Amino acid sequence: MINRFLVVGDIHGALKALKQVLERAMITSNDTIIFLGDYLDGWSESPQLLDFLIALKKKYNCIFMRGNHDELVLHWLQNNHDNPMWYNHGGESTVMAYQKISEEDKKKHIKFLLNLRNYHIDEQNRLFVHAGFTNLKGVTIEHFPRMLYWDRTLWELALSLDPTLPKDSVFFPKRLSLYKEIYIGHTPVTQINQTIPVNKANVWNIDTGAAFKGPLTIMDIETKEFWQSDPVYTLYPNEIGRN
Repeated sequence: MINRFLVVGDIHGALKALKQVLERAMITSNDTIIFLGDYLDGWSESPQLLDFLIALKKKYNCIFMRGNHDELVLHWLQNNHDNPMWYNHGGESTVMAYQKISEEDKKKHIKFLLNLRNYHIDEQNRLFVHAGFTNLKGVTIEHFPRMLYWDRTLWELALSLDPTLPKDSVFFPKRLSLYKEIYIGHTPVTQINQTIPVNKANVWNIDTGAAFKGPLTIMDIETKEFWQSDPVYTLYPNEIGRN
């Protein structure tokens, strides 16, 4: 049986979509599944999604990155304090979804969110991070750790590069040259009118806009084959997500 390494983009409370892509990719216990963060905020099943991920980790080898929305929800769960910016960008659906969740389950979710990783580097020097990084020496000594799940400049840099520029060129950005490949979410590729994973330089963006009008995506890191859910808004016809 092949040991696959699969990467999942931003989910934003879309449990139905996650179940679809895991089924369509036909995951097995030999697979490693790397989640890029932003599990929450958008569609109505954020707490149920966390329950599903907690259970999934007991059966499969899962690695969970931290997204900016995960941090925002964690702060809300810990402090019961609404951030107006967060509330208007997906947080309202999370607040509504948690109205019927027990305090015991909230504690389990807090524990899960506290244990998320800021980044993961595999044995082939491939980096998995929700957003990006700013330090020219890499994620391990990033001076501003929150940038790992808030930064957009890494993706903007990759988008702006001449695609013919070789990686060994003195003009190739040092940040990008540190890693064999970099896998991110955070900035949906629907912003550039795409709904499939986008590769620029050595950066792969797997956020295919599940929070908005796009599908959720899971991709095989080795073969670059990917599987997608139905457009997520069609799975939640009576909701608006983050649209």
